Amino acid sequence: MSQDRLTDILASVSSFPSMPGAAARLLTMLEDPEVTAAEIEDVLRFDPGLTAGVLRLANSSYFGFAHRIGSLRQAIVTLGSKQLVQMVMATCMSTVMNRDVQGYDMGAGDLWRHSIAVAVAAEGLVRSLGLAPEEEIFTAALLHDVGKLVLGAYVKETQGDMMRGADDEEEFQEAEQRILGADHAEIGARILETWSFPERIITAVRFHHRPDAAEPADAMIDLVHVGNMLCRMIGVGIGRDGLQYAPAPGATQRLGLKTTHLEKVASDTLKWIDELADKLTLDTDNG
Repeated sequence: MSQDRLTDILASVSSFPSMPGAAARLLTMLEDPEVTAAEIEDVLRFDPGLTAGVLRLANSSYFGFAHRIGSLRQAIVTLGSKQLVQMVMATCMSTVMNRDVQGYDMGAGDLWRHSIAVAVAAEGLVRSLGLAPEEEIFTAALLHDVGKLVLGAYVKETQGDMMRGADDEEEFQEAEQRILGADHAEIGARILETWSFPERIITAVRFHHRPDAAEPADAMIDLVHVGNMLCRMIGVGIGRDGLQYAPAPGATQRLGLKTTHLEKVASDTLKWIDELADKLTLDTDNG
């Protein structure tokens, strides 16, 4: 591994585009239990494209509300402020992540579709396992592979070494670490640090391939890990790294996962990803 290459990678993290403005302003509200509907509305009302995207998502059949949500204020009241903030951030992320990823052989939209699928799967696992819902799980899962947007160019430069490692049954993130000095999970966590994300989301991204290494163990990390593995098993968003990752036995044990849980979540994930990929894609022409 060249130290110069790692220095270049970290410089690329520093120069990575800032988080979209509305999401950055709303991010500070995630930790505030006193945030009001009016405060959220004030951030969004001058961005008609983003508002339209949030309302499209709120009215998707994925959420299953009986009555159509026709205004931002109604969405805030119906969803609750924390879930709406998560929804806004997810909608904003489409402008960052809905692109091709060189080095990983992921065409335009592949990373975005995989990321949405993992978010749906993680939430599906919460419901299937009867766990207490947490709005941040969707965001952590959605952003788990954001580091690939930086690391992809460097993977492309070293793809011969990467593939030789794969031939030796080396896991892909181990090859990234050995050859580049950091894997895409670490780079993703560093991007979220520059964006001032909550620490728990950063940690979930950092350890999404190594949940058994996280101290203390966290169900959010386990859910993102299993959701990611499940989506790879059903073929959603497989790039150059393909299935070159091993499931962590501790994660499945901690969650109490059974085959029936995975089968149900896999079926539901395939059902919802296309609709949500459309609803979560921000129409930048109107924003």
